[in-house]
Amino acid sequence: MPRVDATVAHPARVYDYWLGGKDNFAADREAAQQVIDAFPGVIPGVRAQRAFLGRAVRYLAGEMGIRQFLDIGTGLPAAGNTHEVAQRAARDSRIVYVDNDPMVLAHARALLSSTAEGECAYFDADLRDTKGILAEAEGILDFSKPVAVVLLGVLQFIGDRDQPNVIIEHLKAATTAGSYLVAGQPAIDVHSEEMSEATARLGRQIGSDTVARTHSQILSFFAGLEMVEPGLVQLPDWRPAPEDPPHVGPVPFWCGVGRKP
Repeated sequence: MPRVDATVAHPARVYDYWLGGKDNFAADREAAQQVIDAFPGVIPGVRAQRAFLGRAVRYLAGEMGIRQFLDIGTGLPAAGNTHEVAQRAARDSRIVYVDNDPMVLAHARALLSSTAEGECAYFDADLRDTKGILAEAEGILDFSKPVAVVLLGVLQFIGDRDQPNVIIEHLKAATTAGSYLVAGQPAIDVHSEEMSEATARLGRQIGSDTVARTHSQILSFFAGLEMVEPGLVQLPDWRPAPEDPPHVGPVPFWCGVGRKP
C-alpha cells in the first residue's frame, strides 16, 4: 500500500472533516478551515452533495433497475455510501469504488462489505487513468449491461489542461445504452467571489488544480446523454426528499443525472 503523507492535505480527508469525520490529519483540517473561512456554506454544501448521491443512487437502483455502479472519487466511507443505498434497493447490486488516497483504501477494505447476492470492490487509481480504471472494473462489472458512472467530489480536481470532457467521454464510450452518468461539481457562477477564493485556497493546500465551473461547462459533461428531470440543477433541487438536510439560499454546486440512449 502506498504511504499516507499526513503533512499534505488530501481532498478525501478534507471532505471527511467537513462531514464531521475523524479520519483526517492537521494538514487536512487546516485546508478545510481555510475553505470554510472563505465560504462558510461549504459544510451544508457537502452535506447536500451526500444527500444528492443517495437520492440519485436510490432512483437508479430502485426505479430504473440499474444494478452496476462505478463510483470514482468516492472518498472515505461515510453514512449512505453508494453500495449501501444501492443494495438496500436491490441486494444484487454490484459496486466498484475508485479513489487515489491510500487511507481510503485501508478504510474501504475494512468497512465496505457487500450483500451475499451482490458485490462490492475498491481499487486505487486516478480518474485521469480511465483505461486502467475500466480494465480493473471489468473484473466486477459487466459493461455489456447498463452501468451508472458516479463522478461526485472529483471533477473539481481535474483541471482544464487534463481535459475533463475527454476523460468523461472515455467513460461514456465504455458503457452501453441505458447506462447513466451521475455528475456534478462546485459552481463558479453561484457565489462567484467566495467560490473563487475557496477553490484557490483549497488548491494551494492540496498542491493541485482545484476548479469551479459554470453551468454550461458542467452541462457539457453530459453531451450525448438524455438529462433526467429536472436537468442540471443545484444540489437541493434534484428530486428533493423530506429527509434531506435543510438549506438556506443558493448552493454553489451543479449536479445532474444523464442517460445514454
